[in-house]
Amino acid sequence: MGELTGEQIIAKALKTQGVEHGFGVVGIPVSGIAGAMMKEGMTYHGMRHEMPATYAAQAVSYLSGNVGVALAVSGPGVLNAAGAYANAWSNRWPMLLLGGSYERSGHLQGFFQETDQLTAMRPYSKFAERVEDPYRLPIYIAEAIKKATHGTPGPAYLDLPGDVIQNSWDEDKVVWAPKVLSPRKTLSDPTDVESAIEALKTAEQPLVIFGKGVNNADAADEMREFVERTGIPYLAMPMAKGIIPDDHPQSAAAGRSFVLQNADLVVLVGARLNWMLHFGLPPRFREDVRVIQLDFNPEEIGVNVATEVALIGDAKLTLGQMIDVLDRDQWQFPQDSEWLNEVGAKVRENSETVEEMKQEETSPLGYYRALRSIDERLPDDIVFVSEGASTMDISRTVVNQMQPRTRLDASSYGSMGLGHGFAIAAAVQSGKRVICLQGDAAFGFAGTECEVAVRHNLPITWIVFNNGGIGGHDPEMYSDADSGFLPQGAMNFNARYDVMMEGLGGVGYNANNSEELDAHIEAALKLDGPSLINVPLAPDAKRKPQKFAWLTRT
Repeated sequence: MGELTGEQIIAKALKTQGVEHGFGVVGIPVSGIAGAMMKEGMTYHGMRHEMPATYAAQAVSYLSGNVGVALAVSGPGVLNAAGAYANAWSNRWPMLLLGGSYERSGHLQGFFQETDQLTAMRPYSKFAERVEDPYRLPIYIAEAIKKATHGTPGPAYLDLPGDVIQNSWDEDKVVWAPKVLSPRKTLSDPTDVESAIEALKTAEQPLVIFGKGVNNADAADEMREFVERTGIPYLAMPMAKGIIPDDHPQSAAAGRSFVLQNADLVVLVGARLNWMLHFGLPPRFREDVRVIQLDFNPEEIGVNVATEVALIGDAKLTLGQMIDVLDRDQWQFPQDSEWLNEVGAKVRENSETVEEMKQEETSPLGYYRALRSIDERLPDDIVFVSEGASTMDISRTVVNQMQPRTRLDASSYGSMGLGHGFAIAAAVQSGKRVICLQGDAAFGFAGTECEVAVRHNLPITWIVFNNGGIGGHDPEMYSDADSGFLPQGAMNFNARYDVMMEGLGGVGYNANNSEELDAHIEAALKLDGPSLINVPLAPDAKRKPQKFAWLTRT
């Protein structure tokens, strides 16, 4: 039939496996892969750094269910991707990283960018292999996709020697692989489902906690029905916000510390008792807390706290099983209970405190008033990306998500620098307007990715909370150059990130007060392409006083 380059074989194999989007930085030896992907009908977005490219690929996987691909050149290129790649591992997200590598004949010769990339990537990989046979490229790609998506999802890496990629090969000898079957969803054991509902009936102060695993299972409708049928208060983990609209009357988000510390039974769905939930241990939880845990991965059951009832199965199907039992038994938690009254009172008390802070008019603005402007003006279907310590944390309590899969943030790994890649992926995959809210330190990790949005005219609005660096720094503290004093986390409070966006070809705004911020958000949302709003924030602005430190240990 003729010959195909390795680049063409790779692209055709990716197309067969349902890949739609790729992101990367081209160079020797991977440049041709990007062009071949586009010729096969996939999109490819050239990024400015391998880190945000890798974040973008995993965000596509999370948002769409189709595996996203990142492309990196050999040596430093692949290693630049490693931190973001580990984020996919921590979050249990599938993705495929294609890394260029030194030629097969160059081993131990000091070849251009010769690096042991496999050793670097394997600890964080579901699958990591070096391709030695160009005719089996489709087999390697199919196996990588299968490993990334089946079982506990995670990232896969393929090491691609330059000669395999760039040379031409006899098309008749290529071993083509069929599309990998989608993972099969499993029911939980019916006996365990019955036990879970019976245990729930004995609770006096129950709480439902659900995480982004509910999104992975496409179980938003079932999660909401279960919560409403039981009448139990719930907490949504940060990236699970919107599975049930944040303004739902059963949301206990405003009383988070209270319900965690007092719940006698927790129904844990698609979430882990890791640091984000304080390991399920005192003083944040009761010492005698009981746990009903639903997870498709049995290895997650009982981590840190013993599980009373383990439901091992798909969240969508298992929640359906639980709803069927509730319907049969016609059971609901008593709506006149003292527990619900106490939760409601705490939620109202904390909400009133936050509401007062949202009304404070200052210049520069404080967090809560600035976030109020954002929350009041966002359409329900907008995708909201946030990172940057206080900026991200406080936004979780003020900015409401009303639909599933509309919030992306640092999540399980606590990563910094992911906002740009996530925002670009969200715009590319969903076609929706995206808000990327970042602190000034977070923006600086990959700010030139704004040029990618300009180049592709993506509907992303960056909002940068500029408080003078990590933790906020008053410029008067270090304005005297002769003192030699410069706080380690200090950054330029007068930096104009909006001017930077203008220099890259986008639209920039600077908001010195709430009136300007309100107007700029409204103007930005009317644009077809990218924009950035720089918001000088009071350096001493802080979040509402917390009962516990951010990371509570026993």
